[in-house]
Amino acid sequence: METGILTAGKKNNVSKVKEDRFFDYTLLFIIVFMVLFGLVMVYSVSSYKGFTDYNDSLYFVKRQTFYAFAGLVAMAAVAFFVAKVDLIINILNSKVAYAFYIAAVVMQGLVLFGGSSANGSIRWLSIGGLTLQPSEISKILMILFTSYVVSNMGRQLNKWYKILWLFVLCLPVIYMVARENLTTGIIIAAIVFAIVFVAGRKFITYVPIIMLGVAGVAFMIVGTGYRSERVDAWMQVATHEKAYQIRQALYAIGSGGAFGKGLGNGIQKEFIPEAHTDMIFSCITEELGIIGAIGIIILFALLLWRCIVIANNAPDLYSQLVVVGVMTHISVQAIINIAVATNTMPNTGVTLPFISYGGTSIFFLLVEVGLVLGISRRIRLTQSDEKGVGQ
Repeated sequence: METGILTAGKKNNVSKVKEDRFFDYTLLFIIVFMVLFGLVMVYSVSSYKGFTDYNDSLYFVKRQTFYAFAGLVAMAAVAFFVAKVDLIINILNSKVAYAFYIAAVVMQGLVLFGGSSANGSIRWLSIGGLTLQPSEISKILMILFTSYVVSNMGRQLNKWYKILWLFVLCLPVIYMVARENLTTGIIIAAIVFAIVFVAGRKFITYVPIIMLGVAGVAFMIVGTGYRSERVDAWMQVATHEKAYQIRQALYAIGSGGAFGKGLGNGIQKEFIPEAHTDMIFSCITEELGIIGAIGIIILFALLLWRCIVIANNAPDLYSQLVVVGVMTHISVQAIINIAVATNTMPNTGVTLPFISYGGTSIFFLLVEVGLVLGISRRIRLTQSDEKGVGQ
């Protein structure tokens, strides 16, 4: 077998096109590495808390390992079925997407009126002894729903009032999530905006949406006492009584130096509230130094790059928009988490994707990655094969 362009001396050869499928093993490696690294860091950061609170230094890492393993299995299953069974992608890209939207509305309504409280926030549902955070499920449901609606809007995306209608349609979910956690609501709004923006054509049509979004966020901050207090704490981090968590996080970052104190040798994890969840980045910086922190940022940049490659080559608009939604979710959430840990923005509670402790978060993030990997497998590659006649 010879491959390449037919040459003048091979006139008896015929060109035959063979179709192959792509699969992004680079993205798969990045995700698996980040999950394993996250388990190591969860153990390093939470072992002291697990021993003092539950008399088991492995308490948190065992729970995280269970959800991570279940998530990896779910990721593999979703990737396989999306890649192999056209019916699956056709179902997702159909009016069934409205059922996803209704499910998101119902779940967030259940949280709003009957959710479980922890650390002063009502964000969870208790089902059969398991604690579930519906906002994590709502993110993936809104990705699928918005991608379907936008992929079928066509030239209507040029009209600002049609885009406004879409945001109004998504507003109940965004608002109910924002009532629980403003930052998570912002993440879902960013997902919707990114999907619409990528598919659209005229930037001017998005200006009213951006202005209304900024006004809505400002209203929810000013209109809620504890949120405006967090802004005050952010601006007066050295003296404000509510800035204790971020002060301890900054101490951790500052004491890490270039190469850190060594894995497991961090001290501030004993003083930082929610060190193994919201503030795990500061503990990584303390134990692995600025080099380790930069390494994490590079991993997220590589993940973003692979998602862009897959989106650019996806076989249809719907698949492209799903990848854009997943990419936006992961990147915006990572940016917010790191910004909070470094006091670049006011304190808020979101996890660092794939690394922080959080069962529902890591499971559904891996399901989203399964969608992206499945779509990558649907990318068709063609190559020209030549065989000599009679050989």
